Amino acid sequence: MTTFHPHPTESPTDSLPSAIAPDFELLSEPSSTPHPDCTLEAYDYHLPDEQIAQNPVVPRDTSRLLVVDAAPTYQHRIFRELPNLLQPGDLLVLNNTRVIPARLYGRKTNGTPIEVLLLEEQIPGWWLALVKPGKRLQPGAKIEFGSDADGQPELTAIVMSVDESTGGRLLQFSPPAGQTVLSMLAHLGKTPLPPYITESQADPEQYQTVYAKHPGSAAAPTAGLHFTPELLDRLAEKGIEQTFVTLHVGVGTFRPVEAADITEHQMHAEWIEVSPETVAKIQETKARGGRVIAVGTTSVRSLEGAAQLGELRPYCGKTNLFIYPGYRWNVIDGLITNFHLPKSSLLMLVSALIGRERLLELYQTAIEEQYRFYSFGDAMLVLPEAKQNS
Repeated sequence: MTTFHPHPTESPTDSLPSAIAPDFELLSEPSSTPHPDCTLEAYDYHLPDEQIAQNPVVPRDTSRLLVVDAAPTYQHRIFRELPNLLQPGDLLVLNNTRVIPARLYGRKTNGTPIEVLLLEEQIPGWWLALVKPGKRLQPGAKIEFGSDADGQPELTAIVMSVDESTGGRLLQFSPPAGQTVLSMLAHLGKTPLPPYITESQADPEQYQTVYAKHPGSAAAPTAGLHFTPELLDRLAEKGIEQTFVTLHVGVGTFRPVEAADITEHQMHAEWIEVSPETVAKIQETKARGGRVIAVGTTSVRSLEGAAQLGELRPYCGKTNLFIYPGYRWNVIDGLITNFHLPKSSLLMLVSALIGRERLLELYQTAIEEQYRFYSFGDAMLVLPEAKQNS
């Protein structure tokens, strides 16, 4: 598997479409009133600020776990109990992307402070990034980062263009001879915690999964943060197998949905790799009656994005798949996921699995039971028995 290769030159499935709209027959029926599952407001809920987790629990696998069975039942468990909640022969699919220190603090040549969040490298040295303040960074502007012993910048970047789809900027970096942008980030960059985490004392490694391998993400695949090496070993001893995909988390995952009719939302593409070995393992699991449990919405989008012709195939490229209620599932049977922000594409994805109304009822239960929410928060296990068939 590649280390960080956002633009593969070859793939056995380069011709695959990157997104297909859910097969939601109601969308095609003329009506002045949209179906509730298609309205942005239908995915709203109120969360008390104190339930936004600012730090992870220690050890990782002591987080709480809301287990969703066939409707209407559910259970309150602890994450380390996972081996007893799955079955021998099940297959966990985990996203082994690694978060890079993608947040940079720089300045314009006149000294104006600039904050940069790197999203993806489009060609060597050219990065798509979100910048603040954006209005002051038009094409041609120069940004400087760090200072050497002589007071000269350690790294510079030129704004090449404005990216209309994200509101970001395409930056051309000029690292020192023998260096790359990624190698300079180890010295100049910071781990980009989400904006709702404002008072964290977490170490950067606590925002990585224990199996993180391939650098490239601007955010962690947070459902995987609950696993410890010991828990992975116990799962394997129980006969619950593991395989990996890679999705480098970018703006597609955390960009808010703003369209009042969610079917008009356009996902920004993110780079994925689903290897032949992973495809073979999934096929073997299903052939013997095992169940495929995705760890995180990024794993879901990787697998379903690689199966957009109806059959899972090896894939290395980009996907802008947007999953919402009405989607016809091709690969996954169950899901391990964290609790997601209101009106987010991630909330819509989980709604497609178990139904929006039931999901929001479960969220209300979690709030009443004082679960911790979002990136450093608790988790939910959606068992295959709870999955809705579209």
